[in-house]
Amino acid sequence: MFYLFVGLITFQRITELVIARRNEAWMKRQGALEFGQGHYPAMVAIHTAFFLFLIAEVNLFDKHLSEYWPVLLTLFLFTQGMRIWALASLGRFWNTKIIILPGAQVVKRGPYKIIKHPNYLIVAIEILVIPLMFNAYITMALFTLLNIMILSIRIPAEEKALRELTKYETTFTHQGRFLPNLLKKCDN
Repeated sequence: MFYLFVGLITFQRITELVIARRNEAWMKRQGALEFGQGHYPAMVAIHTAFFLFLIAEVNLFDKHLSEYWPVLLTLFLFTQGMRIWALASLGRFWNTKIIILPGAQVVKRGPYKIIKHPNYLIVAIEILVIPLMFNAYITMALFTLLNIMILSIRIPAEEKALRELTKYETTFTHQGRFLPNLLKKCDN
């Protein structure tokens, strides 16, 4: 069960990388610019190491499926639906890199109507849920911290690039980064 699950997620990630490369090529042909190249290798390393550590922890410490797996699997499947929704909402603008098309209309549909960074939230939930499904607490804790660290670099770099090349600030006046900003909506 464990290897089938990890294999399916790995297949999904490889498929996403193929889509990202196709989107990158299309965007660059349109005149898009890339930002954040300095932190991108660290981000790739963290996401790759996550699966290697998960496999190692499950095998070395003889971890098994959590007794709460039905709830965790349901949460995981929900995140996959949200992931597809977020990526489909961005369409050709979705990428694993920070690639911005100057003057492009900032996407504000799908989950982007509600929050600024739904895909980063989804990944953060996955980094918690996937290891919990197999009682891999070390992997969960370590990679949650590493994800926080890389996103503390990634998100400001992405938002800076968007502010410089698009109408990002005026498009996202009410959305919180990861949670709906209900208070600002009530003020207006």
